[in-house]
Amino acid sequence: MFTGIVTALGEVRRVVRAPGRETRFEIASGYDPATIAIGASIAHNGVCLTVVETGPGWHAVEASAETLGCTTLGGWQEGSPVNLERALRLGDEMGGHQVSGHVDGLARVAAIRPDGESKRFVFAVPDTLARFIAPKGSVALDGVSLTVNEVEDDAEGHRFGVNIIPHTQAVTTFGRYRPGDAVNLEIDMLARYVARLLQKD
Repeated sequence: MFTGIVTALGEVRRVVRAPGRETRFEIASGYDPATIAIGASIAHNGVCLTVVETGPGWHAVEASAETLGCTTLGGWQEGSPVNLERALRLGDEMGGHQVSGHVDGLARVAAIRPDGESKRFVFAVPDTLARFIAPKGSVALDGVSLTVNEVEDDAEGHRFGVNIIPHTQAVTTFGRYRPGDAVNLEIDMLARYVARLLQKD
């Protein structure tokens, strides 16, 4: 379980792809590898992955073909920035919202515009996920817990906006996004269960 509060901005230092095997990513970060147990869960751009090895200033994870196909990890290469969050521990501050690290789909940056000192990011979302997103509700985008400012549904599709303050731009991958970029989207867990309860047989 995670909160969507990024605790480190890492970088892909090595990618190992081999036919018939999991893809291995080595991630450089400011985490002390001595504090990372083999088998620990760490969210990488919102995707919960298991640590399989550590070294000085880095840790390694593996991703299946399913994960690569359903998230942005399939496009990772050496130098790609990565939002990192270690799993929530009992007693930790719940600063964001409940995030599972299970990505529901991809959202795409539709527009970025100034909003005071912040920036308003508008994301296009697939039809299948649009009903789970509501104004003042929560979403996780590339592992970052955010509050939805507005939702727009029209002939052009489904979009929603979030406000990104300068701090978030500086310490996460949001400072590097451009229109057209894809991000991992996890809908709010409560919205998922409410929709299931209201679903007609």
